[in-house]
Amino acid sequence: MPDRLAKATHALVARFQRQRPVRAGSLLITIFGDTVAPRGGVVTLGSLIQLARPFGITERLVRTSVGRLAQEGWLDFRRSGRQSEYFLTAQGRSRFAEATQRIYSEAPDSWDGAWTLILLSAGKNARLPSRRSRSPGTAHSSRQNARDELRWLGFGQLSTGVLAHPSRSVEDTRDQLAALRLDGGAVVLQARTGSAEADRALLESGWDLAELSRGYSRFVASFEPVATVLRGRARPAPDQAFIIRTLLIHEYRKIHLRDPLLPRSLLPAEWIGSRAYQLCRDLYREVFAPAEEHVTSTASTLEGTLPAPSAETYRRFGGLERPSGAR
Repeated sequence: MPDRLAKATHALVARFQRQRPVRAGSLLITIFGDTVAPRGGVVTLGSLIQLARPFGITERLVRTSVGRLAQEGWLDFRRSGRQSEYFLTAQGRSRFAEATQRIYSEAPDSWDGAWTLILLSAGKNARLPSRRSRSPGTAHSSRQNARDELRWLGFGQLSTGVLAHPSRSVEDTRDQLAALRLDGGAVVLQARTGSAEADRALLESGWDLAELSRGYSRFVASFEPVATVLRGRARPAPDQAFIIRTLLIHEYRKIHLRDPLLPRSLLPAEWIGSRAYQLCRDLYREVFAPAEEHVTSTASTLEGTLPAPSAETYRRFGGLERPSGAR
């Protein structure tokens, strides 16, 4: 049984390493969001190097990647002698809070039929801070950057300057626009089509469900072998659990953050996204505790060991088993 689990885990790592280019910064974002942020949000550079090593990310690539993430506003750092530690900026914490809410929560069960619409202004749109480094561009490129950011938040693009979402409120949307410094260049309103047929037409116009379905199908095919082994009661070693958990969330978030989490009434029957969520939830619950053991023994701050996971962490995926003595 351990050999089967080792083989399945190795297949996950090999699949990650085959991706070109290997996006080390993206993997470090996953590690920060899933592992470091819940445990104080601060970790030494040396710890990041150790945590990234099982995925084939070299020390040089980690150093380059955290430097780039710092330039992009995700991370900041402080030094003590020859050592340094990295922590999330206010912008980084805000983006992680948004992503965390979406990744670890189930799609809404009901819908009131209201769409939140964003009308982007051609003349007033401000250029956005980004998850990636962007050089100054034209008004057209600024609007494209805005659309990219909003699609990352799950909005569908109905036309060049019109985006929509079926479950975000007007207030939440305005908060997101303000965080992106776009509130002065957009109008937010709420509307209803009045018919299921028109709702489905908007859905087809704004989102590519076929592409999402293919992504979720690949995710299920990649992680089902690991889940099958673990259903046979094979408890992973701490280092294995950390690899599985990190790649599980890394691959899931890449698909899931493009998913608007549409209400069930708008989704096809037996939507593969629901199956992917259940697989991710069940596998995460299996590997969470041993993965934390690996983090505790591997990672630290300049002052010492990482604090225990926050109480909020144990509410992920509807609830995780707490260790005895945890608050």
